[in-house]
Amino acid sequence: MLKLSDVSVNYGSFTAIKNVNIEVEKGEIVVLLGSNGAGKSTTFRAISGLSKLTNGDILFNGESLKKRTADRIVQLGIVQCPEGRKLFSAMSVQENLKMGAYIHRRKKEEIRQSIEHVYELFPILKEKRHDAAGSLSGGQQQMLAIGRALMSKPELVMLDEPSIGLAPLIVEQMFEVIQRINQEGTTILLAEQNANAALKIANKGYVFENGSVVLEGTSEQLFANDDVRKAYIGA
Repeated sequence: MLKLSDVSVNYGSFTAIKNVNIEVEKGEIVVLLGSNGAGKSTTFRAISGLSKLTNGDILFNGESLKKRTADRIVQLGIVQCPEGRKLFSAMSVQENLKMGAYIHRRKKEEIRQSIEHVYELFPILKEKRHDAAGSLSGGQQQMLAIGRALMSKPELVMLDEPSIGLAPLIVEQMFEVIQRINQEGTTILLAEQNANAALKIANKGYVFENGSVVLEGTSEQLFANDDVRKAYIGA
């Protein structure tokens, strides 16, 4: 479904990612592991059309994204749930969800059904649907950010550090929902520092260091790797 071939991105003279090669098959959960600044978010920005490629190409269902604008990439079926949630804090929960469905804005019944699906995934959001997004707890805001991403009916969702800053119980619930979203047919590309939780649900993963992929393998292979365990699992 998604293939990055020798992708590099520079910010001025600084090389953020270099010669990154990643493949995501339809229906998979693929995790990008790495510390802050390793290149995970820049990779997401490159896929989303927010950062211009210095080198390489990105194919989605066989179509190059290199010259596609960010809005066109959303229309093709890729949506990013950014680190830090980036909600419209003064707008209500329901208004935030409707913003996520902007590309389908003329399909009122479709939007209504999508909102109901998000409320089914996250019942607390239905209870708080008239509350301002900024008034929600951190976990609830992350639920809303994921729900908003789903409103465009994407084929591929990119989740950037969805567990960051959340209590362990909420993290567990979040990953259960991510699994369910995947089981319902959405392919997931996940950037995470919480390797322990991510590898339990992922099919495979890529480890980033200093803007490059230094290791890749199935979740079982990465979980068994001593370097990965020491660096990201604390074992």
